[in-house]
Amino acid sequence: MQFTRSTRLTFLSAALLLAACSKDADETPTPEEPDHFRPATAASSAYISQVFEYLPAPGQFVNENNLGDTTGAKKLIGGSDALLSLGSYGGYVTFGFDHSIENKDGDDLGIFGNPLTNAGQEWSEPGIVLVMQDKNGNGKPDDGEWYELAGSEYAKATTIKKYRITYYNPKKEEATDILWKDNQGHSGYVLANYFHTQPYYPSFANPDSISFEGTLLPNTIGKKYDPVYQTDLMTNKPFDWGYSDNGSADVLQTINDEGRGYNKLEISNAVDANGKSVTLKYIDFVKVYTGQSCNGNTSTDPDNPDRFLGEISTEISGAMDIHIKP
Repeated sequence: MQFTRSTRLTFLSAALLLAACSKDADETPTPEEPDHFRPATAASSAYISQVFEYLPAPGQFVNENNLGDTTGAKKLIGGSDALLSLGSYGGYVTFGFDHSIENKDGDDLGIFGNPLTNAGQEWSEPGIVLVMQDKNGNGKPDDGEWYELAGSEYAKATTIKKYRITYYNPKKEEATDILWKDNQGHSGYVLANYFHTQPYYPSFANPDSISFEGTLLPNTIGKKYDPVYQTDLMTNKPFDWGYSDNGSADVLQTINDEGRGYNKLEISNAVDANGKSVTLKYIDFVKVYTGQSCNGNTSTDPDNPDRFLGEISTEISGAMDIHIKP
């Protein structure tokens, strides 16, 4: 078959056009994931704007008005003066803000609790903090994995990952010990004490049992002689950094500098379920849960436990975006 000069030029033009189209296709950048970042404005509040879920584990304040019920959870909105108990290990609250909290240099998130910080009288109830981005832009914490903000204990051998515990409802109308079993082959009881006589199992949870899974921090409870009171006092020592309701150096610093104590956390410490560091430019949702599983006593006699102090249970009074704190 013979081609005229005009035909050759037509084929050449078509070939060049196809090559150009192919090149343009190769150079087209991959579309980025939708960004639903919500910048803070002059009208933004530094404090919690919405509580999404409150599910405490059994505890001495659970089912008490404003301390262990859904009404109390809503009081976290807009300030730092509430007081909500999360109950025993795993009990949690999730909340968000009216804007995204940016991951900047230094501290990003402040969480208020009520640890005791007097020397020799420390009483911390450390809570583990998780964060999430609103990737789908629907304003709800349903975007997949929560990322833990790894604190000072995260990589230590005494910390247990993927810990799971189940609490069983005794179905009684008064305070009674709550049976639990975990995935480490252990079992025990959340002990009822003399000061809180209501049922300790949350009335708004599954009626038979509830389970929680996460990172288990080591217990820090003990006794220390106090020269002022001239007796041994129970203490629950704080960890170095990275937890809520934890009487660590950051709380002492904020008390000294601002007249109010809160724990400071960095978004840059986020890790996934396998412990791998995750880079987040911002976060939208926060989850806090009780990180220790311990009754407030050091009795070695299981038939005669000390019921005076009750369980270790993280408390939260509020949270704020440190970058726009009042």
